[in-house]
Amino acid sequence: MTQYVLKRLGLALLTLVLLSLIIFFAGSVLPGNPGRAILGPFASQHAVEVLNHAIGADRPLISQYWTWVTGIIHGDLGISYQFREPVSTFLFPALGRSLKLAAVAFVIVVPLSIFAGVLAALYRGRAIDRSISVSSLSLTSVPEFVSGIVLIVIFAIGLKWFPVTANPPAGTSPLGQLRYLILPAIPLVLVLFGYIARMARAGTIEALDSDYVRTAILKGLPRSVVIRRHVLRNSLLPTITVIATQTGYLIGGLVVVETLFNYPGLGRLIFTAANNKDFPMLEAGVLVIGIVYLGATLIADILYTVLNPRIRFQRAE
Repeated sequence: MTQYVLKRLGLALLTLVLLSLIIFFAGSVLPGNPGRAILGPFASQHAVEVLNHAIGADRPLISQYWTWVTGIIHGDLGISYQFREPVSTFLFPALGRSLKLAAVAFVIVVPLSIFAGVLAALYRGRAIDRSISVSSLSLTSVPEFVSGIVLIVIFAIGLKWFPVTANPPAGTSPLGQLRYLILPAIPLVLVLFGYIARMARAGTIEALDSDYVRTAILKGLPRSVVIRRHVLRNSLLPTITVIATQTGYLIGGLVVVETLFNYPGLGRLIFTAANNKDFPMLEAGVLVIGIVYLGATLIADILYTVLNPRIRFQRAE
């Protein structure tokens, strides 16, 4: 087990290095001039060139990348072109707010989708199964900005059950903050519900058709015991990987939702940085999303190995 974890950590580190290369050089080819973005369109060309030299934007790309990476290793994410302050001053608070919104969506969607997928599998081919399958596919196909606008119009403007914005005032209690986050979390729940529910349904059907479940039924075990002891644990193993990958989406896919609901999270920060040609903020934000995604995938792999001894024994050979 230790050897497997070390191997996965090594692969994650290699992936992170490749990701940093892609992020930096992709950001370097984007149109825009850092000096011009800082000084504005009316500054002289000489002033722009002097500023580019001062911040190192005119150096070779390899040299700029090395400075950027070594700074990240030492905890320096760079200086924001837009705010002229350290990127970390804005990045980590925005990440915390995005994690809070993602946690609300995660707590809602995981048990709901797993329950729906298992229920559909238990009633395979019946009306309940068809209803859950059709509704999950339909909800997955609706973009977040469409469902978000519909939710705002109905529940915020029409019924006035929830606030229009997701940004609570200062001093709001945790329970009050939850009220602000429920509405923006629903578009994320609607998108992820279909993926997780279909995977849970497929895994449950596979477990129900397995030999060990048939043996348990022939031994006379009650249906509830068979489902609880033999079906659920094995059927939900593939779902763990799907949940982990969607966890990365919850962080990286918040741009539309956070912009629509005026929520100052990481997605909106990246969107603003891209519009303002703030390359240090943009690159650091995308890199943080990659780190979160890699961490979620690593945790899912370890958990999958712990819950499935066959995989653990195969990897140990």
